[in-house]
Amino acid sequence: MATTATESSVDAFLESVAPEGRRDDAKQLCAIMADVAQLPPAMWGSAIIGFGSHHYRYASGREGDICRIGFSPRKAANVIYLACDLAPLEAILARLGKHERGAGCLYIKKLKDIDRTALGELLNAAWAAT
Repeated sequence: MATTATESSVDAFLESVAPEGRRDDAKQLCAIMADVAQLPPAMWGSAIIGFGSHHYRYASGREGDICRIGFSPRKAANVIYLACDLAPLEAILARLGKHERGAGCLYIKKLKDIDRTALGELLNAAWAAT
């Protein structure tokens, strides 16, 4: 089943995030992304906070819609979702700080380990790319 935007409360979801440190990081990420998107956050599925909408189509023919930028405060790390190719963003990613990468996403354990300027540049570039 595809992840779609829902009417669920972002604020209620943020308040449910544990532990407190992860909740504080999630609230900060939400504010940073809202500033980039100039849109209010929306829940995508039950655990992703997203901004905007992007239609994608793979070479296989599979297609759908997902948030342009978003994140999920998971147990092991905050997962930042970027609906763009990360390769052109290597210079920014090199300055980002402690993170791991997946296909179209980044894993950040603690926001304090991240360069906020680089994060802003990365989110703005990802937003512009979609």
